[in-house]
Amino acid sequence: MAEETATRAPESDAMEDSKEVPQVEPSPIPGDTPAQSGASLGEHCVKDRPTPAGQGSSGETTQLGGVDVYISKPSEYPHAPSKLLLLLTGATGMHSVNNQIQADKFAGEGFLVIMPDMFHNDPLPGSVTYTEDKDPSLIEKLKMHAAETAKSFLADMWLARQTPEKILPIIHKVIDAAKDEFADAVANGGGIYSVGYCLGGRMTLLIAGEKSNAVHWGQQPAKDEEAAVEKKGPYIKAGAIAHATLVGKEDWEGTKVPLAFVCVEDDQLFSDDVQEVGKTYLNENNIEHEFKTYSGVPHGFAVFGDYEQLNIKQAQAEAYDQILAWLKAH
Repeated sequence: MAEETATRAPESDAMEDSKEVPQVEPSPIPGDTPAQSGASLGEHCVKDRPTPAGQGSSGETTQLGGVDVYISKPSEYPHAPSKLLLLLTGATGMHSVNNQIQADKFAGEGFLVIMPDMFHNDPLPGSVTYTEDKDPSLIEKLKMHAAETAKSFLADMWLARQTPEKILPIIHKVIDAAKDEFADAVANGGGIYSVGYCLGGRMTLLIAGEKSNAVHWGQQPAKDEEAAVEKKGPYIKAGAIAHATLVGKEDWEGTKVPLAFVCVEDDQLFSDDVQEVGKTYLNENNIEHEFKTYSGVPHGFAVFGDYEQLNIKQAQAEAYDQILAWLKAH
């Protein structure tokens, strides 16, 4: 069941310290550096749910701007107008059949969907394209042995590498190429739409804002360089974000476009504190938004896939309808 916790509202209390970031658990390996520590991904983030019987993807895998992408088009396109939707995935990535079916569902509603491979050459361990190292070093063997009781260790190590500095340049290459390749769809929608799940949710939030040139292009800001101060964005017209991962309080700064949020009750990966900072910022800046919180469901529930529990099935369908309605309304 979903509870609508916030919509567009008048100004509220002052924003909390925007530089505070979510607290994370330490690495299970003694002596690991901070880079080897980080927030753990939940089970439903790192594993695809079973694909419903008889269902498969219908789009195509190609390249756009030199980046591998999955593209799903409405059946009547280009004879009927469409709108461009950028789908940014969670950890299971572009090659996940479930993610591809998710893209196809949006295409069936009239969107031309582009889903980039945000993790090229660095897939999540255990995902479709991951290949284990055939000759790991002794140190890696020891670390892996020590982490046998920590099932999420490899995923956590992988997650620590998936930074905006790494991913945003990939997304921008796809956006730039899509503006040329599918200029008709961009024009018909009055811009680009985006939907992001889990880690892709944070990326959708970042491209929904006006931020320094350095941030948008995945560079560390330089205090004395004009390029780091120059503001660019937003790169999308409107967005929807489902159970975002690793959103920091500073990520809300500069947000400019309407956003809808699918949230999970008591979600450590998208905490209430971080959400409250976002609501305050969006309210104070008069930015249209919607937060809906779903109870009794796991983080990652909105990603297409089969569940035995009826309440999760229903919540997944409701979340999809929420996202679709928001995108169509904007």
